[in-house]
Amino acid sequence: MSKSKIKGKDLKKINYKSDRAKSLAINIINSDYKHLSKVAKLELLEAVHSNPKDYLEHASLSKIAEELIGKIKTNNGTIYHLEAIEKPFGIFGKKHITQDTIRQMTSAMQLPISKYGALMPDAHVGYGLPIGGVLATDNAVIPYGVGLDIGCRMSLSIYDVPAEFINRNSYQIKSALKDHTHFGIGKIEKHELDHEVLSRNEFNEIDILWQLKGKAQNQLGSSGSGNHFVEFGIVELESDNAFQLREGRYVGLLAHSGSRGLGAAIAGNYTQIAKQQCKLPNGAQHLAWLDLNSEAGQEYWLAMNLAGDYAKACHDIIHYRLSKALGIKPVAFIENHHNFAWKETINDQELIVHRKGATPTAKGVMGIIPANMVDPGYIVSGRGNTNALNSASHGAGRRLSRKKAKDSNTGSELKKLLKQQKITLIGGGTEEAPMAYKNLEEVMSSQHDLISIEGKFYPQIVRMDKQ
Repeated sequence: MSKSKIKGKDLKKINYKSDRAKSLAINIINSDYKHLSKVAKLELLEAVHSNPKDYLEHASLSKIAEELIGKIKTNNGTIYHLEAIEKPFGIFGKKHITQDTIRQMTSAMQLPISKYGALMPDAHVGYGLPIGGVLATDNAVIPYGVGLDIGCRMSLSIYDVPAEFINRNSYQIKSALKDHTHFGIGKIEKHELDHEVLSRNEFNEIDILWQLKGKAQNQLGSSGSGNHFVEFGIVELESDNAFQLREGRYVGLLAHSGSRGLGAAIAGNYTQIAKQQCKLPNGAQHLAWLDLNSEAGQEYWLAMNLAGDYAKACHDIIHYRLSKALGIKPVAFIENHHNFAWKETINDQELIVHRKGATPTAKGVMGIIPANMVDPGYIVSGRGNTNALNSASHGAGRRLSRKKAKDSNTGSELKKLLKQQKITLIGGGTEEAPMAYKNLEEVMSSQHDLISIEGKFYPQIVRMDKQ
């Protein structure tokens, strides 16, 4: 009888690679199929290996099949294993990206749902998917692949008034920024503006959104803390720009913020659900996903899109208020968002493309890539590079964590730098000092194939949260 027993070396010959798959196969085949010859046992195991889906409902061989496919159903969710095979992904500006960031993206590509991926040159380590990571998945959405600040976006109003307007009206601009922008987690004052986004059916149809509607109402038109800002500056447009405006210098209003407490609560709620339903190995739990055919997956998709529209509404209100307060009207407006997931067709298959801190850059799509509170950012249009999944960086990318930036920079150093650069900062702090970020010029040099430059934005008067 011992001669008919299956051993690990036998399984290696028929391509059983993981130790767990070998262990399951040895235990099950030697226990439940004692009567079979060794040849018959190996033929059966080879059949399971070749077509594991055919054995998912089998009384005894299902556990081997589940292991080979990479998921095991339990009463407390489905256990998934990362695939051993390495799926390649594009890396743009590799010299700017740490090995930890690349390893994190490699783990994301090992998910059984992952199809394609890319890292942007501003990428750095985040929770789940790296900041600056782009991941295309098959019929599944990863809440932490989108991020906490769902729909975080850039928006730029361009005004056809002389650049000297800012210096001549600096007091009025600072007053308008103080009076009409609100930052941080607190409740803002009641205002006369409402927005149709608050009348959306999703608030009544999804429990968590119903609970969050009051917070959404109170934070409408406000901005987050951290690196979020509203600032006036100078826009320099190239000739033959996409706006069909003359080459020259304009006044610009640039904002960066997201979906506030609404988006953060949605992300937290559905990440917990994803983790309960989708069990992943240590170090990969934040990559837990929701099947878009499931109730939770469909709910998250609706909630995510609502949060994105809410973020846009906040930006629209900010631009409207400040334009009205200063008596100027924009001649052009552009915006783009990140921290979002889109349904896009890649190689004739509809996939879910997560851009966590990456700018959408399909052919001709406009976007804004900021630097920091001092250095100029870029107005760009997409080249539609499919190797980058139609994406580019969303900024310069952090070089130092907020804690390290605070520990290594003093307020006096920041004030000196701002004075030298003739930048007025309202609020803000050393956590967001320019030294905390990578050099945007170097980042831009790594993505010439991804974007075309339409112009620049030079910050002048910057409003941020107090830190």
